[in-house]
Amino acid sequence: MINSLPGQTVALVLSGGASKGGAHIGVIRALEENHIPIHYIAGTSVGAIVGALYSAGYSPDEMEHLMDSPEFQSWASGVVDEKYIYYYRKDDPNASWISVDLNPKKKIMAQLPTNLVSTYAIDFEFMEILAPANAVAEGNFDSLMIPFRCVVADIDSTTAVIMRKGDLSTAVRASMSIPFVFSPMVVNKKLVFDGGMYNNFPVDVARKEFKPDVIIGSRVAERYTKPEQDDALSQLLVMLMGRQNDTIPFPRSVLLTPNLPKVGLLDFSYTDVLADSGYRTTKRAMDKIRQIVHDSVSPSEVNRRRVAFRGREPSLVFDSIHAQGLTKAQESYTRKILKHGKKQITIDELRGEYFRFIDEGFVKNIYPRALYNSEDHSFDLILDIRKADNFSIGFGGVLSLGTYNEAFLELKYKYLWNKALHFSANGYFGRFYTSARVAGRMDFNSRIPWYIGLAYTYNNFNYYKNADFFFDDITPNYIIENESFGESWIGFPVTSKGKLALNVTYALTHNKYYQSNVFSRYDTTDQTSFNYVSPAVCFDMNSLNYKLYANDGARLLVAVSYISGTEDMLPGSTTSNRKEIVRNHNWVKLKLIYDNYFESIGPVKFSIYCEGVLSNQPLFANYTSSLIYASAFTPVPESQTLFLPVFRATNYAGVGLKAVVKVFGKIDYRLEGYIFHPCQRILENQEDHSAYFGEAFSERSYMASTSLVYHSPLGPICLGVNYFDEQDRPFFAFLNFGYLIFNRRALP
Repeated sequence: MINSLPGQTVALVLSGGASKGGAHIGVIRALEENHIPIHYIAGTSVGAIVGALYSAGYSPDEMEHLMDSPEFQSWASGVVDEKYIYYYRKDDPNASWISVDLNPKKKIMAQLPTNLVSTYAIDFEFMEILAPANAVAEGNFDSLMIPFRCVVADIDSTTAVIMRKGDLSTAVRASMSIPFVFSPMVVNKKLVFDGGMYNNFPVDVARKEFKPDVIIGSRVAERYTKPEQDDALSQLLVMLMGRQNDTIPFPRSVLLTPNLPKVGLLDFSYTDVLADSGYRTTKRAMDKIRQIVHDSVSPSEVNRRRVAFRGREPSLVFDSIHAQGLTKAQESYTRKILKHGKKQITIDELRGEYFRFIDEGFVKNIYPRALYNSEDHSFDLILDIRKADNFSIGFGGVLSLGTYNEAFLELKYKYLWNKALHFSANGYFGRFYTSARVAGRMDFNSRIPWYIGLAYTYNNFNYYKNADFFFDDITPNYIIENESFGESWIGFPVTSKGKLALNVTYALTHNKYYQSNVFSRYDTTDQTSFNYVSPAVCFDMNSLNYKLYANDGARLLVAVSYISGTEDMLPGSTTSNRKEIVRNHNWVKLKLIYDNYFESIGPVKFSIYCEGVLSNQPLFANYTSSLIYASAFTPVPESQTLFLPVFRATNYAGVGLKAVVKVFGKIDYRLEGYIFHPCQRILENQEDHSAYFGEAFSERSYMASTSLVYHSPLGPICLGVNYFDEQDRPFFAFLNFGYLIFNRRALP
């Protein structure tokens, strides 16, 4: 029941208007400062957000600080804080452009996404912000600091529904569910959207629910009256969203329409400017307001009530967790990962585990609610979960004007049991590169999480098919590398962006090649097989923002491996020495990669790239096989498709400088330069094609690239020119769309 109030009563009505709702804060601030009482609030969409915050005891300054913060902008944009995104869960980067859930039982249209913006972050944060006030009110919106109403749209009955009680954060979240921007909500078993679809300026709600003496309305935006020709979303919203009233049909009322700048639908970075506009508009209308509002309340009295109300709020501590929509085993897993056996957890303890659970990929939709238990003064966490489909399929590859076009296909299967299981199979199909990989992984989400995995990979690189004018090049281009290897690993997270893995690889490699380009169709190739086992320890920390052509973040990779195996070299018809050679090889290898994009200097962002290999790797039976098994320096993506002897060595250091200029939006201009310095270059004895090490630190080589990159929603489009030192054709022009990324190699 609404609290009875003596004298004159004033209702404040707040319209929808997305990010322009920041002006409502300025309206409230001006009313407070001028002693205008607010007895009731009714709002829709962003008006529901501001109205609920004020009704829950937040001051105008606190509301502005919240909505103007980078954190709020991230929530509204669907961005989860990076510290809660765990790199150790990520698969190796691949050439996938897009991945979609696959469920044969569902229609294709039912599998399409219903929202553009993820709501994981804003749902959780609204729960934290509003649950304590809702506990004080016991779910009755009349018992908040200020009685409150908001409006949602029931699309089944095409009617506006007034929210009077229940979970406050759920009511607000439902009221702001802009179609196709935010996912809809289920309230009382009804699918509901943004209240602005049917009632964007709920003056009638305030009149009916509160029967006030005075209504003050703040209207912050026209309701999509002018759709733009090239903006499909604005056209759709015009069709879906109802037009708002331009007046308040009530005798004792004031309509405030702040003069607002044009801002993006979800751009809350102008909240301070908008609040100032709302404040100034209200100040100008104060004489008109005072003609109909005779009662007064001092700011100190409002603050006293605010402090008293919030002083009754319980701490947000969770006692039990209920995951609806899961099996008992899955619910047990969820409870274990969120609580780790603790009797109670605080909201801060829950936050990281909650987003870690979402990051596992088993959840399609999740909505948290905090239900207060007055007996033990704690909350139950109710999670409404829709599981993601077990199967997903990914498509991708790279399209180029060169000869390394690739198609990529991946099938994934995930299963949530009392453990988290992931399986994947992928394939690359192209002229230059062919590959297949199957992998499985199990996560153990103990207090210190860890995981184990198994994989099998087959790779084939055909440099002969990728060579142009190879008969004019004295460097052998007929090189075909084949490798198949199985690997097992155990890993641990190291902070949110790093992981430590212990790996064992057993590999069978077989390579065919000619020692020169003078051969006929009747000649047979030299063949080298090297079968080996390799235990390794790898530390990998990665915060790069793109898997190719990154322009922010950093990566540090340190890998130590031991390689032990047997070389079997079978000579072909073009080799003078026709005897088979069998040798055992053992060596230790340390590899380091460091790539760091620093803060921008004006429009330019610089990156330092360092790569080094230190090993006691021996030479193989001949020059070409020694190069094949040596480490390759390939910091430019296209360099992976070429066999470049001067950029291969058993020990080397490579250093590069990258400059990235943001041209416009997602378009970057990149300029990169690298120096490659082998400790000793691998050289060829022309008489018998054997290999030997050159003079220490006597030679170096250079690599450079200039390109224009557009980061499209599917993948990068890159136009540029590369320079590779000491080649007959050192300049390499390219135009690529997609990801020039391959499956993991056997030798790191």
